Amino acid sequence: MEIFHCLYLIFVISFMFFSLVFANDPYSEALLGFKSQVIDDFNSLDDWFVPSGENPPGKIYACSWSGVECNKNNSIVVGLNLSTKGLSGELPGKYLRVFNELGDLNLSHNSFSGQFPVEIFSLSNLRSLDISRNNFSGHFPGGLHSLQNLVVLDAFSNSFSGPLPVEASQLQNLKVLNLAGSYFSGPIPFQYGSFQKLEFIHLAGNFLYGNIPPELGNLKTVTHMEIGYNSYRGSIPWQLGNMSEIQYLDIAGANLSGSIPKQLSNLTKLESLFLFKNHLTGKIPGEFSNIKALSSLDLSDNLLSGSIPESFSELKNLTLLSLMYNQMSGTVPQGLAQLPSLEILFIWNNFFSGSLPENLGRNSKLRWVDVSTNNFVGSIPPDICAGGVLFKLILFSNNFTGSLWPSLSNCSSLVRLRLEDNSFSGEIPLKFSHFPDISYIDLSRNKFTGGIPSDISQASKLQYFNVSNNPELGGLIPPKTWSLPQLQNVSASACNITGTLPPFKSCKSLTVIELQMNNLSGPIPGSISNCWALEKIDLANNKLTGAIPEGLANLPDLSVLDLSHNNFSGQIPRNFGNCSSLVLLNVSFNDISGSIPPGKALKLIGSSAFVGNPKLCGAPLQSCATSMAFFGSKGSGKLILVLLLCVGVIMFIAAALFGVFWFRRGSKGQWKIVSFLGLPRFKATDVLKSFNPTDAEEAMQPPQSGSICKAVLPTGITVSVKTIKWGAKGMKILEEFITRLGNARHKNLIRLLGFCHNNHQAYLLYDYLPNGNLSEKIRTKKDWPTKYRIVMGIARGLCFLHHDCYPAIPHGDLKSSNIAFDENMEPHLAEFGFKQLKQLANASIPATTSRTETGKFNNGIEEELYMDIYSFGEIVLEIITNGRLTNAGSNIQGQPRDGLLREICNENEIGSSSSLLEKIKLVLDVAILCTRTSPSDRPSMDDVLKFLS
Repeated sequence: MEIFHCLYLIFVISFMFFSLVFANDPYSEALLGFKSQVIDDFNSLDDWFVPSGENPPGKIYACSWSGVECNKNNSIVVGLNLSTKGLSGELPGKYLRVFNELGDLNLSHNSFSGQFPVEIFSLSNLRSLDISRNNFSGHFPGGLHSLQNLVVLDAFSNSFSGPLPVEASQLQNLKVLNLAGSYFSGPIPFQYGSFQKLEFIHLAGNFLYGNIPPELGNLKTVTHMEIGYNSYRGSIPWQLGNMSEIQYLDIAGANLSGSIPKQLSNLTKLESLFLFKNHLTGKIPGEFSNIKALSSLDLSDNLLSGSIPESFSELKNLTLLSLMYNQMSGTVPQGLAQLPSLEILFIWNNFFSGSLPENLGRNSKLRWVDVSTNNFVGSIPPDICAGGVLFKLILFSNNFTGSLWPSLSNCSSLVRLRLEDNSFSGEIPLKFSHFPDISYIDLSRNKFTGGIPSDISQASKLQYFNVSNNPELGGLIPPKTWSLPQLQNVSASACNITGTLPPFKSCKSLTVIELQMNNLSGPIPGSISNCWALEKIDLANNKLTGAIPEGLANLPDLSVLDLSHNNFSGQIPRNFGNCSSLVLLNVSFNDISGSIPPGKALKLIGSSAFVGNPKLCGAPLQSCATSMAFFGSKGSGKLILVLLLCVGVIMFIAAALFGVFWFRRGSKGQWKIVSFLGLPRFKATDVLKSFNPTDAEEAMQPPQSGSICKAVLPTGITVSVKTIKWGAKGMKILEEFITRLGNARHKNLIRLLGFCHNNHQAYLLYDYLPNGNLSEKIRTKKDWPTKYRIVMGIARGLCFLHHDCYPAIPHGDLKSSNIAFDENMEPHLAEFGFKQLKQLANASIPATTSRTETGKFNNGIEEELYMDIYSFGEIVLEIITNGRLTNAGSNIQGQPRDGLLREICNENEIGSSSSLLEKIKLVLDVAILCTRTSPSDRPSMDDVLKFLS
């Protein structure tokens, strides 16, 4: 009992003490109550406590706490800054009602969720309210009009629903209104045009629709407006031309149509105008030359026509001009070359013609020029690099001619140079010792001569080098080419190169060698086994001799090896039969002997990869025992003659029957087959019988276009079959696109083996992978190295589609169910390009229409690539959280990284001291980057691979 009395006495004394304390200090009491209700995983509020002892009258303990700001005599709390504290849970608004004098409340960069508390609207003295980058949900509550002193309202990046708060328009002192990226829906309230002091308005990245209210033109004080990345209807209101103080206007990605109102030229203080990714039509108003302050103009990815106004030569402050992805034509005004501030010129994918301005680059410091995919002629302006800072020059797919000298011979600032698909000629004048930062060079499909520059080994940062299809290039492969420390891709096919292959002394980063269709001789150096990263080697159609090096079969990532049409001898190394990464081995038309190695790797490769080697036997060719017995018998010559006669008679009868059948039935519905590498040469009827053995002509098709089924082809190959319906008028362009998909070969892509079609539909034949897909296995427990390997495999496959295919192929439907696993649990991307294929099939494009004329292979490609990158980020989150975070890309943007990292480490049972922690941080950072709200802020897949590696 005595102990009980003592405890009771302590409780009473403590209660009396805190009662006395809080009677004089309600702020500290309220904040302690607030602390008790929120989740503070990082102990950010550890210093929020009241020490025991005497409480001087008028003392506010909270004034010494982190994030709390008081007046000069520490008697009133006037500011509360809890930004980036890692707090979560629902925000307990009732504890904040006592802060009547609070002027600034900053809750940004936390993970607060649930409804936003209406009690905060009782803080009538608030001047700044920042709740950005949280996860508040539901409708924005009523009562906002009570905050008449509010100057800043920032609710960026939350999860609200419902309409924008109309009451905000009643805040006549408001200068900053940021409601972007928060899932608001409905139209922009016309009342938002009544603000009297507003300077900054940001409503982009919501689900807003309807017409843009013309009342916004009444905002005479606004200097910065972003309302894009929504889905409006209609055109740009001409009344926006009345916003006399506007300096920054962004209505990009907003589904706008119609012409650009010439009244926007009244915005004489405008510095940045972004209207890209809309459906705007008509010509660019020549009156834009009145906007003398304009420095950034981006009208790309629209349907604009006409030419670049001559009057643009008056825009002396212009640094960025982006008109790419439009339907513009005509010549580039000479006056653009006179602009002293011009740094970036993007006019690619239009129909421009004529020559580039002669003086382009002479009067400004050009940094990035991209005029690709137009109809330009003439030579490169001689002073294009005169400013000394040009780091990207992209001129591919035009009709340029002439030499690269002197325009590029001393352009030491270059990092990326793409001149492919033109008619440039002369020697390649690049002295690589003068190009310290060059990383990407593509000079393919031109008329260069004089060979590959001998000092290429001095380009220490070179990663990609392509001079293919320069038939008169000639010369040798410089001896130290493979030793470049960052070199990944060397392509020099069809260049009439002679000599031998240099030794591969140091080639640790080399992934692709393409030297087919040259005059190379001699053996493949055995040192090629040092190139541990090699994925593709194509040496077909040369004069190479000797044996196939044993070391090639030991390269862990080698997926394509084409040695066909050479003079190789000896046997195929037996290790190729067990090479798990190998997708294609082609040794046809050599002098290879012996037996084809058994094993899974070569099982699916058709006989066409081995033909033309009379001394070679074994599956899929005739068995070695049969071959020896047959050709060794005495009567083999007569037997062969008899067999040939029989075959001839049979073929004659078959041809006659086929002619009768064709005459009776007509050409409608006749099936054809197109085979790619890896599919034996079947007839269409053989394939169709695999679906329905009883009726080859009217094959049983899957139930609807786009569906998928499994079939076993005549040689026992199991394939996945996908069907698509099309019309005869669009067949040519569809066949061309399917061929592009079939030629896209990478170890992390499911192979398209071929397709069987008539005038109405097509069956696409893919490799069948029996190990399921990522969606089925996402919750299966995996160690971190396995997860990392899956992430890397997906990234490599997607990077190949984006950066190694020409033009790029967006996946279009990247999700966990479209990532299949082979027998080694290596991920393969499935259904890549199928979305685009369906769009082409549904568009009924005339067969005579070319890609360049319609733009169908290009229109919207960039947006799809950005969506692929976003989807990749979401899949990474799925993988590293065992499926817990699905479709969570937008949600994680408002969450503290450390909290996410801790959750992921817990799910993967990895402690804070683990050596894997940095790798997990890296992968999480990549996922966050890839799922950024603004597509232009996301990294390319090329950069993603660099980050992950």
